[in-house]
Amino acid sequence: MSCVFCDIVDGRATAAHVMSDAHAVAFLDKTPLFHGHVLVVPRQHVETLHDLELSEVGPLFERVQRVARAVVAATGAEGTFVAMNNKVSQSVAHLHVHVVPRKKKDGLRGFFWPRTKYASPEQMQETAGAIARALSAT
Repeated sequence: MSCVFCDIVDGRATAAHVMSDAHAVAFLDKTPLFHGHVLVVPRQHVETLHDLELSEVGPLFERVQRVARAVVAATGAEGTFVAMNNKVSQSVAHLHVHVVPRKKKDGLRGFFWPRTKYASPEQMQETAGAIARALSAT
């Protein structure tokens, strides 16, 4: 199995590293939305957030939080957009969190896809209930 992010983590491929420790590696996205766009990846190869060991979720997001603060400080951004894809639109099948510097009127408009609405408050409550039941089953 070949994974470009595993190659970066293990030093077999080059990247512009910004952080590396026992839990995660962070490096610049080679095709950034804006300069300073960082990817934070767990050292262990997992495809999605669902696959990450529970004991590693906290450490990964602690690193994401630190990177987000550093991106703001280093780029003069007013904030960040933090996101990940799980399978759909995931360009590399290795869990990665995007940390993108943001400024007001930077041209990025909210989410990158069309929004929808619930047909009624009842439909919204039905959807919330289904998710709550799924949560209690896990």
